Amino acid sequence: MKMMKLLKHHYTTENISFSVLLSSRCIILTLSIFFFSCGVPNNPYPKSEQNEAIYYNTFREEPKHFDPAVSYSSDEYRFIQQIYEPPLQYHYLHRPYRLIPLTAETIPAPRYFNADGELLPSDAPAASIARAVYEVKIRPGIMYQPHPCFAKTDKGEWRYRNLTAADVKGFTQVKDFAMTGTRELIAADYVHQIKRMADPQVSCPIASTLEDYILGMETYSDALADGQEDPSFPGVEVVDRYTYRIILKAKYPQFIYWLTMPFFSPMPQEAIDFYGQPVMGERNITIDRFPVGTGAYRMESLISHKEIVLVKNENFRVDRYPSSGEPSDREAGLLDDAWETLPFIPKAIYKLEKESIPRWNKFLQGYYDTSAIPSDTFDKVVAFDDTGDPGTSEILKTKHIMLRTNVAPTTRYFAFNMLDDTVGGYTPEKQKLRQAISLALDYEEFIEIFLNGRGVLAHSPLPPAIFGYEKGKNGINPYLYDWDAHTNRATRKPIEEARKLLAEAGYPGGQDSKGNPLIISYDNTLNTAGGTTVLTWMRKKLEQIGITMESRTTDYNRFREKVKKANFQMISWGWHADYPDAENFMFLLYGPNSKALHDGENAANYDNPEFNRLFEQMKNMENSPERLKIIRQMNRLLQRDAPWIFTYHPVNFGLSHRWLKNYKPSSVGYNTLKYRRIDAGLRAENRQEWNQPVLWPLWVCLGFLILGTIPAAITIWKRERGTQ
Repeated sequence: MKMMKLLKHHYTTENISFSVLLSSRCIILTLSIFFFSCGVPNNPYPKSEQNEAIYYNTFREEPKHFDPAVSYSSDEYRFIQQIYEPPLQYHYLHRPYRLIPLTAETIPAPRYFNADGELLPSDAPAASIARAVYEVKIRPGIMYQPHPCFAKTDKGEWRYRNLTAADVKGFTQVKDFAMTGTRELIAADYVHQIKRMADPQVSCPIASTLEDYILGMETYSDALADGQEDPSFPGVEVVDRYTYRIILKAKYPQFIYWLTMPFFSPMPQEAIDFYGQPVMGERNITIDRFPVGTGAYRMESLISHKEIVLVKNENFRVDRYPSSGEPSDREAGLLDDAWETLPFIPKAIYKLEKESIPRWNKFLQGYYDTSAIPSDTFDKVVAFDDTGDPGTSEILKTKHIMLRTNVAPTTRYFAFNMLDDTVGGYTPEKQKLRQAISLALDYEEFIEIFLNGRGVLAHSPLPPAIFGYEKGKNGINPYLYDWDAHTNRATRKPIEEARKLLAEAGYPGGQDSKGNPLIISYDNTLNTAGGTTVLTWMRKKLEQIGITMESRTTDYNRFREKVKKANFQMISWGWHADYPDAENFMFLLYGPNSKALHDGENAANYDNPEFNRLFEQMKNMENSPERLKIIRQMNRLLQRDAPWIFTYHPVNFGLSHRWLKNYKPSSVGYNTLKYRRIDAGLRAENRQEWNQPVLWPLWVCLGFLILGTIPAAITIWKRERGTQ
C-alpha cells in the first residue's frame, strides 16, 4: 500500500510538472500562430480589405452640410466635390491654376451688350456694359449615380414617392432603399440649382453676393419669400437640352471662377421631390446629408460620428488622367498615368479622428495614406537643408514617406473694429494706434515659435500666386518695415518705433492724457492649452509698449454673434480663396460689405471712400498693368489705415506614403480623389513590416514558467533516488 501511494504521488507530481510545461508551450505556440496568421495584429481594418486599393483618410469634425447650395466649408468640399460636378474645374497639375471644362464642352466666353441690346467687343470698358451673357453647353451622355430618387416601377411610375412611415421603418441611410435608377444630366438641372440658391428657404450663403450680379435674382428671391409660385427669373434660362444661359447685370470677369464651385453644381428635381417627403425628414434622410451627383464617387454610407465611405460611381463616364503639367511633374511620377481612365481608387474610407496624436501614430503604422504634421512632432520629422528647404528626417526617409509643401491661397489677419471708439476711426492718431499694435505683434517671431516656420509673412490681404501680390520692395508694408538695399530684404522696424507711434496716437507709455492705462480687448476662441500659450505671447508683446490686453475667450457661436454685432475691439480671422483673384480678397474690406451694417464679409467694418472707389474700379477689370497699379494704391491705403494686422499666409506641409500615387496638393480645387492611385500590394508589405508583433515578452513568460517547474522536477528526482 505504501508503494502504491508513492507511485501515485510520483505520477501526479511529474504529470503536473509536465502539464505546466506543456501548457506553457501550447500557450506560446498558440499566440505565435495567431499573431502570424493574422498578418498584422493591430490592423484596424477587416482582413478582406488587406489587398484592396482603398484610400484611407480622416476627418476631425462631423460635416454639417452636403447640400451644394448650402455648404461653404473646405472640410465639406473635400467630400462633396468628389460627388457633385459644376461645369468647370481646375487642371489637376498646372500651376498657376488653370480652368478647364468638367461637364461643360468648353469654357464659356461672355458676350457683352450695352443698354440698347447692342453687342459690344470683348474689350469693351466695364462702364459701357449693361449685360454679360454666359452660355454653358454641357456634354451629352453624362449619367447620374444610381439613386433611389430615380427608381421607377415596371409601369414607369416613381417607386419611392408618397412614402409613409411604414415604408421607411428602420431606414437611416439612402442605401436602405432596395431599388435605384439613373438618368442623363441636362441643362435644366443646372438652372434648377441656381434657382435654389435664390430661394430664401434654402439659405445659400452667397445669395446676397450673386444678387449683385445675376439679373433678376434679388427680385426672384423676394417673390418666393412673398409666396409666389414660379416667379420670373430672367437671369437664368434653359436654351436647349444641353445648354443653359446666365445673364449678369454688369461685366464681372471673376464670375467664370464661380462656375468651378459646388454652388453651381446640377441638382435634379427628382432628388428634391424624393428628399422633400415628410417621412424622409423625420428619418433625417435629406439632401443635406446624402448628395446626388454625377461625379466619380457616390456616398455609400454616412455615420457622421464615426465614418464616411465613398465608392466609385458605377455610371461615371470615361474620363482621362491629364497628360501635361509643370516641368517637375514628370520627374515626380505625376505623369506616369497620362491618358489612363479615371478614377483609379474604388473606395475611400474616412474615419473620425478628433485627436492628432492617435491619427499621427496610425499614419506612421501605414493605416492612413496621408497626414498633416502635428506641431509638437514637427522638429522630429522635418529637416531643413543648408539652403533652408524642408525635407523629411531620417525617421521618415526609412519609410519612404514623402513631403510636399505649398503656400495656401489664404490670409490670416487680426481685424480691428473700425466702429469702436478706441481702436476704430480714420484720424492720423487712430491710424498710428493700430500701426503701433501691428508693429508690436511680431509675426515673424510667431511663425517661428508657433508654426515651425510654416508661414509666409503677410504685408497685404493678397497671398502669393494671386495677381497683385508682389515680392521685394514694392510688396512690403512701409509702415512696419524698411527695405535694406544691402541685403536686398525687408527688415522689421524696431520696437522703439511702436512706442513712438503709440505716443503720437495719444498714449505715451500706454496711458491716455488722464493717466488711465490703455486696455485693448481681444475676443477669441482659444480655449485650449496651445491657445493659452498664444494669448500669453500676445499679452507680453503688447506689454512691451505699455498696452494691457484683455482676453475674452468664448465659444465659437458666441464669438460669431459678437462679430456680427460689432461687439469687439480686436479679433483674429482668416480667408481662403474662393477663386484665385484679387477681388476675392479686397472685397473683405469694401465698405458696403460691412458685417455689422450690411451682413457682409467685412469683419473689420472698414469703410474708406477712396478704397471703395478703387475697389469698384478694380473688381471688374482683367489682369493688366493698370489693374496692378490700382491694387498697389489699395494696399497702401490699407497699410496706412491698418484696419487689419496682416499676419501670415499658411504653408501646407503634407506627408504621404509612397504607395499613394499621383498625389499633388491643391488649394482651390477639391475634386482630386479621382486622380489618385493606391499600390495596395506595396502598402500591405509595409504594414506587415512596420507592425510585427513583439513576442519577446511571451518568451520571457515562458522562461519563468519553465523555471517554476524546476523545483518540482528536483523534488521528483530526489524522491526517486530515495526509493531506490
